[in-house]
Amino acid sequence: MSGEDNLLELVEAEEAEDGHDYLLQEQVGFILRKAHQRHVSIFAARIADLTPPQFAALAKLHDVGETSQNQLGTLIAMDAATVKGVIDRLKARGLVKLSRHEVDKRRLLVNLTAEGREAIERLIPLAREITQETLAPLTAKEAATFMKLLAKLA
Repeated sequence: MSGEDNLLELVEAEEAEDGHDYLLQEQVGFILRKAHQRHVSIFAARIADLTPPQFAALAKLHDVGETSQNQLGTLIAMDAATVKGVIDRLKARGLVKLSRHEVDKRRLLVNLTAEGREAIERLIPLAREITQETLAPLTAKEAATFMKLLAKLA
């Protein structure tokens, strides 16, 4: 039996004992929020000049190239109003440029500027370190399992 199986059995045993009480600190939303706060703190310590949503927009533009503002929002799981604000702030900093679609003039396209491309290429190694630091309390196997389970929830 693996250590992971032992951990799951321990958690299941604790749940059976405490099944009648509602303890906030044991609720998924509370624990996810605390883990998120920890990750954001690590992120801010390493990448102080961008917010995580701004970084996400730059990273996804780096991956896919020019895309519509709405599509970018979908790709990074942001609603239209939020992604517009993120893009506006990145544009003001000279990291992205906006253009109109050649055929559908209502469609706004977003792309990295040379400065934006340079910034994201410099920041990606830091982002990898942030992920490693966030997952540091876990073994490699636990981290892989955790990521699979989170992806399943998402």
